[in-house]
Amino acid sequence: MPRGSGTNSQGNSYNTPGGTNSSDGSAYHYSNSNGSYYYSNDNGSSYYNSGSGSSTYTSPSGTSHSSSSGSSGKK
Repeated sequence: MPRGSGTNSQGNSYNTPGGTNSSDGSAYHYSNSNGSYYYSNDNGSSYYNSGSGSSTYTSPSGTSHSSSSGSSGKK
């Protein structure tokens, strides 16, 4: 992962270091052109949001927790 920020060949913007637990290290985040985004933190955790209501958090131990707003509450 290049240090700094910019746009990769897929049109997705990135920033490193850019995780929630780092000001200097291996953390980074991507803001993708489809509205999704991904954070990788230097404590080993990661977070992905699809941009359409679902997200997944993976803890440093590798346990994943997913959530989805789906269409609940809509008629």
